[in-house]
Amino acid sequence: MATGLSAIFMANRPALLRFLRARGAGDDAEDLLQDMWMKLEAKDLGPVSDPLPYLYRMANNLMLDRYRSATRRERREQDWAEGAGGVMADPNEDIAVDDRMVLNEQLNEARAVLRDLGPRVELVFRLFRIEGVGQRVIADELGVSLTTVEKDLQKAYRAMLTLKQKMDTE
Repeated sequence: MATGLSAIFMANRPALLRFLRARGAGDDAEDLLQDMWMKLEAKDLGPVSDPLPYLYRMANNLMLDRYRSATRRERREQDWAEGAGGVMADPNEDIAVDDRMVLNEQLNEARAVLRDLGPRVELVFRLFRIEGVGQRVIADELGVSLTTVEKDLQKAYRAMLTLKQKMDTE
């Protein structure tokens, strides 16, 4: 019979499963709960002052870790395919070399604009717009308020709009 944190996990397993599915884990929710159970059983955590919030945070972190791993894996595969001379590239993507150069230059300009806004703004923009992480999750991960995340996104959007307007006039 489970005791301590494991018992609380078992008693709240259906709620944790719903939580993970609502956060976007989908079919991976069961696997995440299994990973969570394995971690709980492998560690001797001792007493936890607020066990249920601890379990929810643990579930959320496991889901984020899995999402980030998948994102990194996809990025690695894409980089590898591009580095292999485009062997695995989509044959329908016939972009002229000069157009590709212009697009790469514009991308580098956008990256520079974001970098100039500061590391937090750049990270918030990348997590939200590119990796699809929710604003609340970003705020929790960075230890800032939701308002701060929203203001960072506004700064980034304003800078991107200014850059777009500049590029449109060139």
